[in-house]
Amino acid sequence: MRLGRVVGSVVATRKHDRLVGHKLLIVRQLKPGPDGNLIPSAGSSEFCVAVDLVGAGTGELVLYTSGSSARNSSSEAHDSPIDEAIIGIVDQTDCDTNEVR
Repeated sequence: MRLGRVVGSVVATRKHDRLVGHKLLIVRQLKPGPDGNLIPSAGSSEFCVAVDLVGAGTGELVLYTSGSSARNSSSEAHDSPIDEAIIGIVDQTDCDTNEVR
């Protein structure tokens, strides 16, 4: 699982039948910073499009997963062409700043 912030959405008028009814959201991956706050992660997987399985919205902090875990996280989307799925909305985080460097 990864932490991320929803920064936007994708509209697809045509998509796989098993994805009909699911929102597609743009998620920016986050990581703990030196002060314990979450900061954007740098790298090639910094942004992704994820299927929303929990009703998340723009600006929310979310848990998301990838690969077979994403495909298996919803019975409706099982065996669908999903690589990323939002599986939780985060209420609070707490990072030990002695561990984050």
